[in-house]
Amino acid sequence: MWRRWQAWVLLLPLLLIMTTAAVWNLCKSRTFQVAGVLVARVETEAPMVALTFDDGPNANALAALLPILAAHGVQATFFVTGAELERHPELGQQLLAAGHELGNHSFSHQRMVFKSAAFVENEIERTDALIRAAGAEGEILFRPPYGAKGITLPRYLERTGRRTIMWDVEPDSKRGKTATSERITETTLAETRPGSIILLHVMYPSRQASLAAVPRIIEGLKARGYNFVTVSALLDSTSPTKAQPSAMPEA
Repeated sequence: MWRRWQAWVLLLPLLLIMTTAAVWNLCKSRTFQVAGVLVARVETEAPMVALTFDDGPNANALAALLPILAAHGVQATFFVTGAELERHPELGQQLLAAGHELGNHSFSHQRMVFKSAAFVENEIERTDALIRAAGAEGEILFRPPYGAKGITLPRYLERTGRRTIMWDVEPDSKRGKTATSERITETTLAETRPGSIILLHVMYPSRQASLAAVPRIIEGLKARGYNFVTVSALLDSTSPTKAQPSAMPEA
């Protein structure tokens, strides 16, 4: 009996670690959340893709990026943080005036797991209000920071009729700040397919490689017959699937 008890004592920490890892993997899954609508790509045969940028808005990055998008006639979706939009509301207005779409990337860019319902509500509603103040109309799409979701966040999104937008192509995150523009471009061209949602990070000086890759990505995909649309336009071309509920522990 004592040996059996000792075995359980030794096994329980391992089980706890494995359970925690499994829950965390579900929380950050690109294609799963416990409630509501999650979209990582759309099912379509049309050669349409959405180019999305996270974080910011940052004035220096936009000064370099917007002329590239304009020169290629590309409309993109920018998932901005409320904190930075609050500091620079004129940048949100500039993005909308240029025909781009603003999405909600939370206010403080914290991982929204193990957070209270009040915290989740404040992060989303405060940022939505800033996006509205910049001039956005219609549905405001939401993308969780780091792609992390627990139970409280998806349930709030479902209750308030918001959709979670993830991605299926993320070329500059696999190697982080060490990724080269060539590698980012190659990965994007290799992984993109009709209905893809491409995620890039270009807003900060450490992401110069991603910024340099943007025109190459656009030119490469256009040469393959792809058209660039906002995420909302991509969603309008098809019907997203509803995430399946699961009895996952609170996070």
